[in-house]
Amino acid sequence: MRLLIVATAVLAIGGLAACSSPSQSGGGAGGGVAGGGNVKVGLSISTLNNPYFVQLRAGAEAKAKELGVSLTTTDAQNDASQQVNQVQNFTSQGMKAILINPVDSDAAAPAVKLANRSSIPVIAVDRGVNGAPVAQTITSDNVAGGALAADELAKQLGGKGQVAVLQGVPGTSAARDRGAGFAAGIKKYPNIKVVAQQPADFDRTKGLDVMTNIMQSNPGITGVFAQNDEMALGAIKALGSKAGNQVKVVGFDGTPDGLKAVQAGTMSATVAQQPKLLGQESVVSAVSVAKGGNVQKVVHVPVKVATKENVQDFMTS
Repeated sequence: MRLLIVATAVLAIGGLAACSSPSQSGGGAGGGVAGGGNVKVGLSISTLNNPYFVQLRAGAEAKAKELGVSLTTTDAQNDASQQVNQVQNFTSQGMKAILINPVDSDAAAPAVKLANRSSIPVIAVDRGVNGAPVAQTITSDNVAGGALAADELAKQLGGKGQVAVLQGVPGTSAARDRGAGFAAGIKKYPNIKVVAQQPADFDRTKGLDVMTNIMQSNPGITGVFAQNDEMALGAIKALGSKAGNQVKVVGFDGTPDGLKAVQAGTMSATVAQQPKLLGQESVVSAVSVAKGGNVQKVVHVPVKVATKENVQDFMTS
């Protein structure tokens, strides 16, 4: 089992809390971390139509239950304006801290500024916020992850080939940083050419559609980097029998379905994150800032490449 250390103390992840949304969790204070009794925290997640963010929510709700925090979770359904309304509602409801997983890093700024004017600390989770100060940004190291994806895809291709990139939601820090890391990494391999790049919005169905279109205009593609596992799984469906054979696919997230695809050989690798840990640590930080404490401004949770050779380690962790 992997043990990754971040700035705040990492406790064992508890059992999954109920998955309804909005939801509230409560319970006794957890050992080892100051209890969060009477602390009300709001969590706005970009979308729960993605297994990665379902895991993030589970980690947050489990930690909230452990610490006795009243956590209200909402689903923005990938709608930036809806998320702004949710954060504004959290502000008017007198939350002691707000956690935001932005739909759009720029569009989140006005709501964050409103919370700041009300002296409510905001923590950005998994994606950053542009144009407004937050108490903390806790994310995976997406730039490093993109570079790892480039190296792994190059290894799978033997250092040569034509590559397509399926990009995430435009405007999100995750899409920008993963793309930047991959672009810088793939430059090390002069015999690999990126022949197509197109957004598929971190969505499996869109990944299928976009990959289908790319294949028609670029039949010689031998590699795909998808900026999350959902798009990678859509691309694999579009590729059919070519996936894992003539065409190597590398994803990002390490979701259960993504890891199963790596195990099956249709996905060559995925850059594995720890969404439950991100959710867990965000709640710990929320309790700290709600009580007037200081937290590290930026926390990067390390990522690691999962391949068929080591995937079992990730599936049992």
